[in-house]
Amino acid sequence: MLQRTRVAAVALAVGAGALALTPTASAVAETTAETISRVDVSPSPVVIFDKPVKATFTFTTKGAGKAEFQLKAPGDAGVFTPVEVKPSPHGQETRWTATKEFTAANAGVWNFLAIAGDASAKGTFQVKKALGTKVVEFDADPDLVEKGDRLRVSGKLEAEGKAYGGQKVTITFRARGTDAFRHVTTVTTRRSGWFSAHVRAGATGWWRAEFGGNAEARSSVSDTDRVSVRWRDRDSRITGFNAYHEPVTRGDRLSFTGTLQVEGWRDLPGERVSIMFKEHGSSHWRRVTSDVTDRDGRFWARATAYDSGWWRAEFDGARGVDGSVSGTDWVRVVEPTPPPAVKADTRVISFNAYPEPVKRGKHLRFRAKLQVDDEGDWDGYKGKVRLYFKPSGSAKYSYVKSTWSNSSGKIYTKVKAWKSGRWKFVYQGDDDTYGDTSGSDYVRVKR
Repeated sequence: MLQRTRVAAVALAVGAGALALTPTASAVAETTAETISRVDVSPSPVVIFDKPVKATFTFTTKGAGKAEFQLKAPGDAGVFTPVEVKPSPHGQETRWTATKEFTAANAGVWNFLAIAGDASAKGTFQVKKALGTKVVEFDADPDLVEKGDRLRVSGKLEAEGKAYGGQKVTITFRARGTDAFRHVTTVTTRRSGWFSAHVRAGATGWWRAEFGGNAEARSSVSDTDRVSVRWRDRDSRITGFNAYHEPVTRGDRLSFTGTLQVEGWRDLPGERVSIMFKEHGSSHWRRVTSDVTDRDGRFWARATAYDSGWWRAEFDGARGVDGSVSGTDWVRVVEPTPPPAVKADTRVISFNAYPEPVKRGKHLRFRAKLQVDDEGDWDGYKGKVRLYFKPSGSAKYSYVKSTWSNSSGKIYTKVKAWKSGRWKFVYQGDDDTYGDTSGSDYVRVKR
Protein backbone atom coordinates (compact mmCIF):
# COMPACT_ATOMS: atom_id res chain seq x y z
CA MET A 1 0.00 0.00 0.00
CA LEU A 2 2.87 2.36 0.92
CA GLN A 3 4.64 1.69 -2.42
CA ARG A 4 1.51 2.45 -4.49
CA THR A 5 1.03 5.67 -2.53
CA ARG A 6 4.60 6.77 -3.41
CA VAL A 7 4.14 6.02 -7.11
CA ALA A 8 0.89 7.94 -7.16
CA ALA A 9 2.58 10.83 -5.39
CA VAL A 10 5.33 10.93 -8.05
CA ALA A 11 2.82 10.87 -10.89
CA LEU A 12 0.69 13.54 -9.22
CA ALA A 13 3.72 15.77 -8.72
CA VAL A 14 4.70 15.46 -12.39
CA GLY A 15 1.14 16.12 -13.54
CA ALA A 16 0.96 19.25 -11.39
CA GLY A 17 4.24 20.54 -12.82
CA ALA A 18 6.08 20.19 -9.48
CA LEU A 19 9.00 18.35 -11.11
CA ALA A 20 11.47 20.59 -13.00
CA LEU A 21 12.16 19.04 -16.43
CA THR A 22 15.72 19.15 -17.65
CA PRO A 23 16.48 20.31 -21.24
CA THR A 24 18.32 17.11 -22.19
CA ALA A 25 17.48 13.42 -22.28
CA SER A 26 18.92 12.74 -18.81
CA ALA A 27 17.50 11.33 -15.67
CA VAL A 28 17.75 12.03 -11.94
CA ALA A 29 17.52 9.06 -9.61
CA GLU A 30 15.82 9.31 -6.24
CA THR A 31 17.52 7.68 -3.27
CA THR A 32 15.25 4.82 -2.28
CA ALA A 33 15.55 1.14 -1.64
CA GLU A 34 14.83 0.71 -5.35
CA THR A 35 17.23 2.53 -7.67
CA ILE A 36 16.76 3.65 -11.26
CA SER A 37 19.35 4.94 -13.73
CA ARG A 38 19.12 7.83 -16.12
CA VAL A 39 16.96 7.23 -19.20
CA ASP A 40 18.84 7.13 -22.48
CA VAL A 41 16.94 8.29 -25.58
CA SER A 42 18.24 7.14 -28.96
CA PRO A 43 18.36 8.96 -31.26
CA SER A 44 18.23 12.29 -29.47
CA PRO A 45 16.94 14.53 -30.82
CA VAL A 46 14.55 12.48 -32.95
CA VAL A 47 14.81 14.00 -36.43
CA ILE A 48 12.13 13.18 -39.01
CA PHE A 49 13.10 13.16 -42.68
CA ASP A 50 10.68 11.38 -45.02
CA LYS A 51 9.80 8.27 -43.02
CA PRO A 52 8.69 7.68 -39.41
CA VAL A 53 11.56 7.22 -36.93
CA LYS A 54 11.52 4.72 -34.07
CA ALA A 55 13.08 6.00 -30.84
CA THR A 56 14.40 3.67 -28.13
CA PHE A 57 14.28 4.47 -24.38
CA THR A 58 16.47 2.45 -22.01
CA PHE A 59 17.10 2.56 -18.26
CA THR A 60 18.36 0.21 -15.56
CA THR A 61 16.80 -0.62 -12.17
CA LYS A 62 18.09 -2.37 -9.09
CA GLY A 63 15.94 -3.86 -6.38
CA ALA A 64 12.74 -3.37 -8.34
CA GLY A 65 10.73 -6.16 -9.91
CA LYS A 66 8.50 -3.88 -11.95
CA ALA A 67 8.95 -0.69 -13.91
CA GLU A 68 6.73 1.71 -15.82
CA PHE A 69 7.52 4.14 -18.62
CA GLN A 70 5.29 7.02 -19.69
CA LEU A 71 5.42 9.79 -22.32
CA LYS A 72 3.71 13.15 -22.47
CA ALA A 73 3.23 14.73 -25.91
CA PRO A 74 3.77 18.47 -26.55
CA GLY A 75 0.72 20.43 -25.51
CA ASP A 76 -0.79 17.62 -23.38
CA ALA A 77 -0.65 19.39 -20.03
CA GLY A 78 -0.28 16.87 -17.22
CA VAL A 79 -1.28 13.85 -19.31
CA PHE A 80 1.25 10.99 -19.43
CA THR A 81 0.56 7.96 -21.58
CA PRO A 82 1.98 4.53 -20.68
CA VAL A 83 4.36 2.90 -23.14
CA GLU A 84 5.10 -0.81 -23.07
CA VAL A 85 8.48 -1.49 -21.46
CA LYS A 86 10.33 -4.82 -21.71
CA PRO A 87 12.78 -6.15 -19.07
CA SER A 88 16.15 -7.83 -19.63
CA PRO A 89 17.67 -9.12 -16.34
CA HIS A 90 21.44 -8.82 -15.81
CA GLY A 91 22.30 -10.24 -12.37
CA GLN A 92 20.86 -7.96 -9.68
CA GLU A 93 20.03 -5.29 -12.25
CA THR A 94 17.32 -5.20 -14.88
CA ARG A 95 17.63 -3.33 -18.16
CA TRP A 96 14.30 -1.94 -19.41
CA THR A 97 13.60 -0.98 -23.03
CA ALA A 98 10.66 0.91 -24.56
CA THR A 99 10.16 2.04 -28.16
CA LYS A 100 7.87 4.49 -29.93
CA GLU A 101 7.55 5.57 -33.56
CA PHE A 102 7.38 9.30 -34.34
CA THR A 103 6.33 11.22 -37.45
CA ALA A 104 6.66 14.86 -38.48
CA ALA A 105 3.24 15.50 -36.92
CA ASN A 106 4.77 14.71 -33.50
CA ALA A 107 7.31 17.54 -33.61
CA GLY A 108 7.91 19.32 -30.31
CA VAL A 109 9.35 18.80 -26.82
CA TRP A 110 8.24 15.52 -25.16
CA ASN A 111 8.40 14.58 -21.47
CA PHE A 112 9.20 11.10 -20.17
CA LEU A 113 8.77 9.47 -16.78
CA ALA A 114 10.26 6.13 -15.65
CA ILE A 115 9.03 4.60 -12.37
CA ALA A 116 10.44 1.62 -10.49
CA GLY A 117 8.90 1.14 -7.06
CA ASP A 118 9.62 4.30 -5.08
CA ALA A 119 12.25 5.50 -7.56
CA SER A 120 11.63 7.59 -10.67
CA ALA A 121 13.54 9.30 -13.47
CA LYS A 122 12.26 12.07 -15.63
CA GLY A 123 13.42 14.30 -18.48
CA THR A 124 12.68 15.68 -21.91
CA PHE A 125 13.66 15.04 -25.50
CA GLN A 126 12.87 16.75 -28.78
CA VAL A 127 11.16 15.54 -31.94
CA LYS A 128 11.74 17.82 -34.91
CA LYS A 129 11.48 17.90 -38.67
CA ALA A 130 14.66 17.73 -40.72
CA LEU A 131 15.91 21.13 -41.80
CA GLY A 132 15.50 22.06 -45.46
CA THR A 133 18.74 23.43 -46.89
CA LYS A 134 19.66 25.43 -49.97
CA VAL A 135 22.95 26.49 -51.55
CA VAL A 136 22.40 30.02 -52.87
CA GLU A 137 24.40 32.64 -54.77
CA PHE A 138 26.90 30.08 -56.06
CA ASP A 139 29.45 31.62 -58.41
CA ALA A 140 32.60 30.48 -60.20
CA ASP A 141 34.66 33.53 -61.16
CA PRO A 142 35.94 34.52 -63.68
CA ASP A 143 33.81 33.00 -66.44
CA LEU A 144 36.77 32.76 -68.85
CA VAL A 145 40.26 31.71 -67.77
CA GLU A 146 43.51 30.43 -69.21
CA LYS A 147 44.10 26.71 -68.80
CA GLY A 148 45.74 26.02 -65.43
CA ASP A 149 44.75 29.37 -63.93
CA ARG A 150 42.97 29.58 -60.60
CA LEU A 151 39.35 30.60 -60.18
CA ARG A 152 37.31 31.34 -57.07
CA VAL A 153 34.14 29.40 -56.26
CA SER A 154 31.84 30.73 -53.55
CA GLY A 155 28.31 30.54 -52.23
CA LYS A 156 26.17 30.42 -49.13
CA LEU A 157 24.50 27.51 -47.32
CA GLU A 158 21.15 28.19 -45.70
CA ALA A 159 18.89 26.04 -43.54
CA GLU A 160 15.27 27.11 -43.43
CA GLY A 161 16.32 30.49 -44.83
CA LYS A 162 19.01 31.13 -42.20
CA ALA A 163 22.82 30.92 -42.36
CA TYR A 164 24.06 27.38 -41.72
CA GLY A 165 27.63 27.50 -40.43
CA GLY A 166 30.17 24.81 -39.63
CA GLN A 167 29.01 22.46 -42.40
CA LYS A 168 31.04 20.59 -45.01
CA VAL A 169 30.30 21.59 -48.62
CA THR A 170 31.83 19.73 -51.57
CA ILE A 171 32.91 21.56 -54.73
CA THR A 172 32.38 19.41 -57.83
CA PHE A 173 33.06 19.84 -61.56
CA ARG A 174 31.72 18.36 -64.82
CA ALA A 175 33.87 18.84 -67.91
CA ARG A 176 32.25 19.62 -71.23
CA GLY A 177 31.45 16.39 -73.08
CA THR A 178 31.11 14.30 -69.89
CA ASP A 179 28.05 13.24 -67.89
CA ALA A 180 29.25 13.06 -64.28
CA PHE A 181 30.40 15.60 -61.71
CA ARG A 182 33.65 14.76 -59.87
CA HIS A 183 34.88 15.81 -56.44
CA VAL A 184 37.39 18.68 -56.45
CA THR A 185 37.63 19.95 -52.87
CA THR A 186 35.70 20.30 -49.62
CA VAL A 187 35.18 23.50 -47.64
CA THR A 188 33.51 24.39 -44.33
CA THR A 189 30.88 27.10 -44.14
CA ARG A 190 31.56 30.08 -41.87
CA ARG A 191 29.10 31.23 -39.18
CA SER A 192 27.52 33.44 -41.83
CA GLY A 193 26.91 30.36 -44.02
CA TRP A 194 29.32 31.61 -46.69
CA PHE A 195 32.06 29.45 -48.14
CA SER A 196 34.75 29.91 -50.79
CA ALA A 197 37.68 28.07 -52.31
CA HIS A 198 40.29 28.54 -55.03
CA VAL A 199 40.56 25.79 -57.62
CA ARG A 200 42.51 25.31 -60.84
CA ALA A 201 40.69 25.28 -64.17
CA GLY A 202 41.86 22.53 -66.49
CA ALA A 203 38.94 22.31 -68.89
CA THR A 204 35.78 24.08 -69.92
CA GLY A 205 32.78 22.87 -67.93
CA TRP A 206 30.35 23.41 -65.08
CA TRP A 207 31.03 23.94 -61.37
CA ARG A 208 28.62 23.47 -58.48
CA ALA A 209 28.50 23.08 -54.68
CA GLU A 210 26.92 20.07 -52.95
CA PHE A 211 25.82 19.75 -49.32
CA GLY A 212 25.45 16.09 -48.36
CA GLY A 213 23.14 16.68 -45.41
CA ASN A 214 23.58 15.43 -41.83
CA ALA A 215 21.57 13.96 -38.98
CA GLU A 216 19.32 17.00 -38.78
CA ALA A 217 19.35 18.56 -42.26
CA ARG A 218 18.56 17.50 -45.80
CA SER A 219 21.07 17.59 -48.64
CA SER A 220 21.01 20.22 -51.39
CA VAL A 221 22.86 21.16 -54.59
CA SER A 222 23.55 24.62 -55.99
CA ASP A 223 22.89 25.82 -59.51
CA THR A 224 25.76 25.21 -61.93
CA ASP A 225 28.08 27.91 -63.25
CA ARG A 226 29.94 27.47 -66.54
CA VAL A 227 33.57 28.50 -66.91
CA SER A 228 35.27 28.55 -70.30
CA VAL A 229 38.95 27.59 -70.44
CA ARG A 230 41.11 28.72 -73.32
CA TRP A 231 44.43 27.26 -74.42
CA ARG A 232 47.74 29.07 -74.12
CA ASP A 233 48.46 29.04 -77.83
CA ARG A 234 47.60 31.27 -80.76
CA ASP A 235 45.11 33.98 -79.97
CA SER A 236 41.67 34.06 -81.53
CA ARG A 237 39.06 36.77 -81.78
CA ILE A 238 35.41 37.15 -82.71
CA THR A 239 34.76 40.20 -84.83
CA GLY A 240 31.59 41.83 -86.05
CA PHE A 241 29.31 40.12 -83.53
CA ASN A 242 25.76 41.38 -83.90
CA ALA A 243 22.39 40.43 -82.45
CA TYR A 244 19.53 41.72 -84.58
CA HIS A 245 16.82 42.92 -85.19
CA GLU A 246 16.30 45.07 -82.15
CA PRO A 247 14.24 45.89 -80.24
CA VAL A 248 12.61 42.49 -80.55
CA THR A 249 9.11 41.43 -79.58
CA ARG A 250 8.94 38.85 -76.81
CA GLY A 251 8.74 35.39 -78.36
CA ASP A 252 10.21 36.50 -81.72
CA ARG A 253 13.49 35.23 -83.11
CA LEU A 254 16.83 37.01 -82.94
CA SER A 255 19.66 36.42 -85.42
CA PHE A 256 23.36 36.38 -84.48
CA THR A 257 26.34 36.78 -86.80
CA GLY A 258 30.08 37.27 -86.50
CA THR A 259 33.44 36.03 -87.72
CA LEU A 260 35.95 33.84 -85.87
CA GLN A 261 39.59 34.57 -86.65
CA VAL A 262 42.91 33.11 -85.54
CA GLU A 263 46.06 35.09 -84.91
CA GLY A 264 47.17 36.37 -88.23
CA TRP A 265 44.24 37.45 -88.51
CA ARG A 266 42.91 34.67 -90.69
CA ASP A 267 39.42 33.26 -90.82
CA LEU A 268 39.03 30.09 -88.74
CA PRO A 269 36.56 27.57 -90.27
CA GLY A 270 34.96 24.46 -88.78
CA GLU A 271 34.89 25.61 -85.15
CA ARG A 272 31.86 25.77 -82.88
CA VAL A 273 30.89 29.15 -81.49
CA SER A 274 28.37 29.38 -78.62
CA ILE A 275 25.80 32.14 -78.30
CA MET A 276 25.54 33.22 -74.65
CA PHE A 277 22.91 35.34 -72.88
CA LYS A 278 22.89 37.26 -69.59
CA GLU A 279 19.50 38.50 -68.47
CA HIS A 280 19.16 42.06 -67.22
CA GLY A 281 19.83 42.03 -63.48
CA SER A 282 21.69 38.69 -63.54
CA SER A 283 25.41 38.04 -63.14
CA HIS A 284 25.49 34.72 -64.98
CA TRP A 285 25.86 33.93 -68.68
CA ARG A 286 24.08 30.89 -70.05
CA ARG A 287 24.47 29.08 -73.35
CA VAL A 288 21.44 29.43 -75.66
CA THR A 289 22.52 28.03 -79.04
CA SER A 290 25.60 27.54 -81.21
CA ASP A 291 26.85 27.28 -84.79
CA VAL A 292 29.92 25.99 -86.62
CA THR A 293 31.91 28.53 -88.62
CA ASP A 294 31.90 28.20 -92.41
CA ARG A 295 34.96 28.31 -94.67
CA ASP A 296 35.11 32.08 -94.22
CA GLY A 297 35.02 31.79 -90.40
CA ARG A 298 31.50 33.18 -90.26
CA PHE A 299 28.75 31.85 -88.03
CA TRP A 300 25.01 32.45 -88.04
CA ALA A 301 22.50 31.34 -85.43
CA ARG A 302 18.98 32.12 -84.30
CA ALA A 303 17.23 31.99 -80.92
CA THR A 304 13.94 33.05 -79.38
CA ALA A 305 14.08 36.20 -77.25
CA TYR A 306 12.15 36.28 -73.98
CA ASP A 307 13.93 38.87 -71.82
CA SER A 308 16.03 41.99 -72.26
CA GLY A 309 19.74 41.50 -71.68
CA TRP A 310 23.21 41.09 -73.13
CA TRP A 311 24.25 38.65 -75.85
CA ARG A 312 27.75 37.58 -76.81
CA ALA A 313 29.56 34.84 -78.73
CA GLU A 314 32.11 32.52 -77.12
CA PHE A 315 34.72 30.28 -78.68
CA ASP A 316 36.06 27.73 -76.19
CA GLY A 317 39.30 27.25 -78.06
CA ALA A 318 40.75 24.31 -79.93
CA ARG A 319 44.05 22.47 -80.20
CA GLY A 320 46.69 25.15 -80.63
CA VAL A 321 44.18 28.03 -80.46
CA ASP A 322 43.06 30.04 -77.44
CA GLY A 323 39.37 30.65 -76.84
CA SER A 324 37.85 34.10 -77.14
CA VAL A 325 34.74 36.11 -76.33
CA SER A 326 33.08 38.72 -78.52
CA GLY A 327 31.91 42.08 -77.39
CA THR A 328 28.42 42.21 -75.90
CA ASP A 329 25.29 43.40 -77.66
CA TRP A 330 22.35 44.67 -75.62
CA VAL A 331 18.89 43.76 -76.96
CA ARG A 332 15.68 45.16 -75.53
CA VAL A 333 12.65 42.88 -75.55
CA VAL A 334 9.27 44.57 -75.85
CA GLU A 335 5.82 43.18 -75.26
CA PRO A 336 3.94 42.14 -78.40
CA THR A 337 1.34 44.54 -79.78
CA PRO A 338 -2.09 42.93 -79.64
CA PRO A 339 -3.43 42.23 -83.12
CA PRO A 340 -6.48 44.17 -84.26
CA ALA A 341 -9.74 42.65 -83.17
CA VAL A 342 -11.00 42.26 -86.75
CA LYS A 343 -9.35 42.40 -90.17
CA ALA A 344 -11.21 43.03 -93.39
CA ASP A 345 -11.06 40.74 -96.40
CA THR A 346 -9.57 42.02 -99.64
CA ARG A 347 -9.51 40.89 -103.25
CA VAL A 348 -7.37 41.63 -106.27
CA ILE A 349 -9.57 41.51 -109.39
CA SER A 350 -9.46 42.25 -113.12
CA PHE A 351 -5.77 41.43 -113.40
CA ASN A 352 -4.49 41.81 -116.97
CA ALA A 353 -1.03 41.69 -118.50
CA TYR A 354 -0.79 43.26 -121.99
CA PRO A 355 -0.01 43.47 -124.82
CA GLU A 356 0.20 39.81 -125.64
CA PRO A 357 2.22 38.58 -127.24
CA VAL A 358 4.91 41.15 -126.48
CA LYS A 359 8.20 41.69 -128.18
CA ARG A 360 11.29 40.75 -126.19
CA GLY A 361 12.75 43.75 -124.34
CA LYS A 362 9.60 45.83 -124.72
CA HIS A 363 7.42 46.99 -121.84
CA LEU A 364 4.66 44.73 -120.57
CA ARG A 365 1.88 46.57 -118.73
CA PHE A 366 -0.26 45.33 -115.85
CA ARG A 367 -3.63 46.47 -114.56
CA ALA A 368 -5.83 45.28 -111.69
CA LYS A 369 -7.97 46.58 -108.87
CA LEU A 370 -7.55 46.13 -105.09
CA GLN A 371 -10.78 46.14 -103.11
CA VAL A 372 -11.71 45.81 -99.44
CA ASP A 373 -14.88 44.30 -97.98
CA ASP A 374 -16.67 47.13 -96.17
CA GLU A 375 -19.61 45.38 -94.51
CA GLY A 376 -20.63 43.68 -97.74
CA ASP A 377 -19.66 46.46 -100.13
CA TRP A 378 -16.41 46.13 -102.09
CA ASP A 379 -14.63 49.48 -102.12
CA GLY A 380 -11.32 50.50 -103.66
CA TYR A 381 -8.38 50.24 -101.22
CA LYS A 382 -4.93 51.82 -101.23
CA GLY A 383 -2.19 49.30 -100.48
CA LYS A 384 1.20 47.93 -101.46
CA VAL A 385 1.00 45.27 -104.17
CA ARG A 386 3.82 43.01 -105.37
CA LEU A 387 4.29 41.71 -108.90
CA TYR A 388 5.47 38.11 -109.36
CA PHE A 389 6.59 36.17 -112.45
CA LYS A 390 6.96 32.44 -113.19
CA PRO A 391 8.89 31.63 -116.42
CA SER A 392 7.57 28.88 -118.65
CA GLY A 393 8.83 25.50 -117.44
CA SER A 394 9.43 26.76 -113.89
CA ALA A 395 7.42 25.76 -110.80
CA LYS A 396 8.23 28.83 -108.74
CA TYR A 397 7.14 32.46 -108.86
CA SER A 398 9.80 35.11 -108.29
CA TYR A 399 9.36 38.64 -106.95
CA VAL A 400 9.74 41.34 -109.58
CA LYS A 401 8.73 44.70 -108.11
CA SER A 402 6.25 46.51 -105.86
CA THR A 403 3.72 49.18 -106.62
CA TRP A 404 0.80 50.88 -104.87
CA SER A 405 -2.87 51.00 -105.71
CA ASN A 406 -4.43 54.44 -105.67
CA SER A 407 -7.28 55.51 -103.38
CA SER A 408 -9.75 53.98 -105.84
CA GLY A 409 -7.93 50.66 -105.68
CA LYS A 410 -6.61 50.86 -109.24
CA ILE A 411 -3.22 49.24 -109.85
CA TYR A 412 -0.94 50.00 -112.75
CA THR A 413 2.71 49.24 -113.43
CA LYS A 414 5.01 48.08 -116.21
CA VAL A 415 8.22 46.09 -116.67
CA LYS A 416 10.28 44.96 -119.62
CA ALA A 417 9.50 41.44 -120.81
CA TRP A 418 12.30 38.98 -121.54
CA LYS A 419 10.74 35.54 -121.14
CA SER A 420 7.38 33.95 -121.69
CA GLY A 421 5.50 32.97 -118.56
CA ARG A 422 2.79 33.76 -116.04
CA TRP A 423 2.33 36.98 -114.08
CA LYS A 424 0.29 37.84 -110.99
CA PHE A 425 -0.24 40.49 -108.31
CA VAL A 426 0.01 39.66 -104.59
CA TYR A 427 -1.33 41.89 -101.83
CA GLN A 428 0.12 40.76 -98.47
CA GLY A 429 -2.29 42.69 -96.28
CA ASP A 430 -1.60 45.19 -93.49
CA ASP A 431 -2.68 45.87 -89.89
CA ASP A 432 -6.31 46.25 -90.95
CA THR A 433 -6.74 43.85 -93.86
CA TYR A 434 -5.97 40.31 -94.95
CA GLY A 435 -4.02 39.70 -98.14
CA ASP A 436 -5.11 38.28 -101.48
CA THR A 437 -3.63 37.08 -104.78
CA SER A 438 -4.94 37.89 -108.24
CA GLY A 439 -5.52 35.37 -110.95
CA SER A 440 -2.50 34.77 -113.20
CA ASP A 441 -2.08 35.82 -116.82
CA TYR A 442 0.17 34.09 -119.36
CA VAL A 443 2.09 36.27 -121.82
CA ARG A 444 4.21 34.93 -124.69
CA VAL A 445 7.40 36.84 -125.50
CA LYS A 446 8.43 36.82 -129.11
CA ARG A 447 11.74 37.82 -130.67
